[in-house]
Amino acid sequence: MHNYLMDAALKYYLFYKPCKVLTQFSAQEDKKTLADFFKNIPKDVYPVGRLDYDSEGLLLLTNDKQLNHRLLHPMFIHEREYWVQVEGEASHQHLQALQKGVLIKVEGENYRTKPAIAKILSAPQVPEREPPIRFRKNSPTSWLSLTIKEGKNRQVRKMTAAVNLPTLRLLRYRIGAVTLEGMQVGEIREVNQQITDLLFQKSST
Repeated sequence: MHNYLMDAALKYYLFYKPCKVLTQFSAQEDKKTLADFFKNIPKDVYPVGRLDYDSEGLLLLTNDKQLNHRLLHPMFIHEREYWVQVEGEASHQHLQALQKGVLIKVEGENYRTKPAIAKILSAPQVPEREPPIRFRKNSPTSWLSLTIKEGKNRQVRKMTAAVNLPTLRLLRYRIGAVTLEGMQVGEIREVNQQITDLLFQKSST
């Protein structure tokens, strides 16, 4: 019988994706891609899901097709926490709206997001972004933690825009119970198959 848990051919990598890197291996114009960071990994290893070119943070790469299916299929719910720097002062009313769900456009149609967890972050310890975000003079910014259980295209950016808090910087901090803690921008960390369980656990915080 095939023992899924003991399959040594299965590979798992955590990557702290920098800003201005495409979530793909194939070249595109003069933009950086995953190929600029991953040099000696099996040819069948690919990213699970995407992070936008301008977004940063935790990315999982694997050749585990079963895990890939579980993480991308809506049936298998798991948390994703994003740290978002927005333009404007976030208020309790903003948080309430994000938690209840807001209307966004998905493939040209109105879509109400599912309930989320939204909190205001007080100066999170994150590296400076390269390139830096463009600040507007006399315009305050806020940091939010936004935890969602769905993954529509550019969903977090659309959600903050829907409450008039445009996203300036977006960082995926956590998938399940797996976080960026202790990782540096651009770092690759090979992990074992125990990661598959952690990805579907809730955060302990």
